[in-house]
Amino acid sequence: MNGESKENYIKKKVKATIRNPKSILVKFFCCLGITLSCVLVLVFGGAAIINYGPSQGARDLFVTSMMETSAAKFLASWYFSKEELDEILKANSVQDSGQVTDETLVQIPSQTETQNTPVEPIVIEDVSGPTFKGKMMIISDPSRVYVGTPGRYGDDVEGMKVEEMMERDGAIAGVNAGGFADVNGVGNGGQPVGLVISNGKLLAGGPDTSGVIAGFNQDNKLIVGSMTGQQALNMGLRDAVSFGPVLMVNGERAKVEGTGGGLNPRTVIGQRADGSVLLLVIDGRQPHSLGATYKDLIDVMEQYEAVNACNMDGGSSSVMFYQGELLNVCASLYGSRKMATSWLVK
Repeated sequence: MNGESKENYIKKKVKATIRNPKSILVKFFCCLGITLSCVLVLVFGGAAIINYGPSQGARDLFVTSMMETSAAKFLASWYFSKEELDEILKANSVQDSGQVTDETLVQIPSQTETQNTPVEPIVIEDVSGPTFKGKMMIISDPSRVYVGTPGRYGDDVEGMKVEEMMERDGAIAGVNAGGFADVNGVGNGGQPVGLVISNGKLLAGGPDTSGVIAGFNQDNKLIVGSMTGQQALNMGLRDAVSFGPVLMVNGERAKVEGTGGGLNPRTVIGQRADGSVLLLVIDGRQPHSLGATYKDLIDVMEQYEAVNACNMDGGSSSVMFYQGELLNVCASLYGSRKMATSWLVK
């Protein structure tokens, strides 16, 4: 160091650093900018390769996965026109059979029969597939399952988290249910999409509002299918929400075209012939579980002998709670979200 002591050299370097804080900031932001640029190149370059690459199957799976999200649709819409996206989604979807649940296919045991052949009231099992992991909750008594709501809806109202609805009602378990307005993934759960029926009353939507619904009638049988609000009330539904698609109706699998949707977190409600309710939640968008397609969901529900089953809201809304504990890994970075409806278990 040309005769200069090591101690003096270090002191000069420290002073120089203190005198030039701007140079440090410039270097920091340069490094940050380069890092972000590399990330963007990887993301959009990777998306371009998948979207324009030789594999139509990979393209379709990527596009359907992105289009099912609230915040990441742009990763598909930047590369294709609306007409092209509609064509891809149509070619990779679940077809509506037009059927509605036949109640006679579900025979719920009487209280006497239940006493003679006791079963576990709630069973929770792990489920898995090539691209997903999740939880299946089996509730033997369907009368315990109902729709939880924040109490009212409106522009000035926020939804409630599933665990908040559970705590308020003293429920033992819960999963998310129907959809809600969620522009750019920042919805507050105050505005449900479609119909909401709670305790026999139409809380959202109107008599002429139509769409796919899933709900329990007064006999605690799960009804799935496309109908209007008035038809749902005429059928005596006590608790119901809108979403879809229907995955199984009257013991028959829904017809799946192409990939049958993308890989995403999922929530499903179903019922077996003995009346037991099936609540399925699949993790997604994570290293341990990319997510499930609709075909995956149908396979799992068929494995569990569902007679009727319907897809619920998914993505970052998919959560399963039991006795105050979150059983799955929520895809939201901020934990469980405020929402408009839930399926709760008394």
